[in-house]
Amino acid sequence: MRGATHAKWAACAAAAALAATACGGGGGGGGAGDAGAVLSSSWGDPQNPLEPANTNEVQGGKVLDMIFRNLKKYDPETGEAKDMLAEKIETKDSQTFHVTVKDGWTFSNGEKVTAKSFVDAWNYGAGLENNQKNAYFFSYIEGYDKVHPEDGGKQSAETMSGLKVTGERTFTVRLSQKFSTFPDTLGYNAFAPLPRAFFEDHDAWLAKPVGNGPYTVQSYAKGSQMSLRKWDKYPGSDKAQNGGVDLKVYTDNNTAYTDLMAGNLDLVDDVPAAQLRNVEKDLGDRYINSPAGIIQTLAFPFYDKNWGRAGMEKVRRGLSMAIDREQITKTIFHDTRTPATDWTSPVLGEEGGYRAGLCGEACEYRPDEAKKLIQEGGGLPGGRVRITFNADAGSNKEWVDAVCNSVNNVLGNDRACVGNPVGTFADFRNQITDQKMSGPFRAGWQMDYPLIQNFLQPLYYTNASSNDGKWSNDEFDKLVDRANAEADTAKAVELFQQAEEVVRDNMAAIPLWYQNGSAGYSERLSGVKLNPFSVPVYDQIKVG
Repeated sequence: MRGATHAKWAACAAAAALAATACGGGGGGGGAGDAGAVLSSSWGDPQNPLEPANTNEVQGGKVLDMIFRNLKKYDPETGEAKDMLAEKIETKDSQTFHVTVKDGWTFSNGEKVTAKSFVDAWNYGAGLENNQKNAYFFSYIEGYDKVHPEDGGKQSAETMSGLKVTGERTFTVRLSQKFSTFPDTLGYNAFAPLPRAFFEDHDAWLAKPVGNGPYTVQSYAKGSQMSLRKWDKYPGSDKAQNGGVDLKVYTDNNTAYTDLMAGNLDLVDDVPAAQLRNVEKDLGDRYINSPAGIIQTLAFPFYDKNWGRAGMEKVRRGLSMAIDREQITKTIFHDTRTPATDWTSPVLGEEGGYRAGLCGEACEYRPDEAKKLIQEGGGLPGGRVRITFNADAGSNKEWVDAVCNSVNNVLGNDRACVGNPVGTFADFRNQITDQKMSGPFRAGWQMDYPLIQNFLQPLYYTNASSNDGKWSNDEFDKLVDRANAEADTAKAVELFQQAEEVVRDNMAAIPLWYQNGSAGYSERLSGVKLNPFSVPVYDQIKVG
């Protein structure tokens, strides 16, 4: 869910995409509720401490959305980037931007939010020595190459030359190239402001993060629960409608669902596959199933000599053709998933770049051709493929087993494909980050904003922030660069589609299915919705 967006075409593409995106809405009443009551919700431990520039996965992102507010905020209904702390962002050339921060905003510790709060945070996030996973997000800012050099170089500057504080509430951002919709990226969590406490006592801040959002962190016990409470002095218009949220860690979402049904949990934001058969009967209008910008894929470790060698694109394509997506999405997911036929999402719409069927036969179930391609590509490394996944989401085991059964049936060998579970999401992500994958692994992408660029550049551009498999292709990179520099909507989308064709021709990842957002909640709650990114809008939930 990381990336940067570029060019004037973005706003038009977003509008087209959002017209096709519906947010699920909850029933369950709609009264005033108890503004002091606390709700409980299922959750998973984040991979890293909650530094905004070091969080690039969903579980940590949920918390950052609750405890921080940025210059922009993505509308929970439409996804549109709207001003939050930005009083105004002005530019005459789409390369130098003059930012004015609204007056009256503070962090929850009482410190004022100023221009320096943003500039210091962005410089920290970009610095190579700080090892922030979202550093790439700042790469368009002039001077990034000095604070975050590529190819093993040493950091030669502490700050980016393109950032200048010009007053208590004003600063300028100069980019290394024109980027007309740069302001629309500023709702992403990597761009959050940080208080002085973050720098003065970093360890203490990590133990109990201080932000400027509608909630504050009360406590966190890793592996158990994070308790967030409403910040009564929050100055924003989106004040919390409840007293707080207890995020309870579950290593199995089936257990979370059982707790929901037993009255021990208020909200499950990922209904497990095993419960989809009965969820409407169980919950009625307290079940949400809404389109979301999410795609599930199988990624590959191109840094591994077995999977990175020439000719393996045939094996990857053969594996893709050995997967019966129609059967899996119907029998396991009960049509809450749709077989993927490209590497983006239908929520983009055709004008936004979605191309139904782009994957072609490679995403169709073709057993004979699949077996032939795998053989022509030299066969499975070691005669077996192990699909690694995090076991703390119950649905993962079910679909991985189904994918392997499909592959095994095609190859006539019931041990050709096996699942390789990792206990927790955090451990799973750490193994990926440490490049310890030796075969395909579960991957998914939840959009940051509905643009084709966001489904391609962060995942497949050389050394991009979420390019976990380390795939690299010069032709793809050049097409993305050209698209980012293009101001014309149609031309930019066409260039991104050409880049996606390169992904297809190399089968850089295997598209599996597009995913809806799903949630179920208790009778205590009302006003429950999922935003276009499939995350509950916690601050608008009412209790009682």
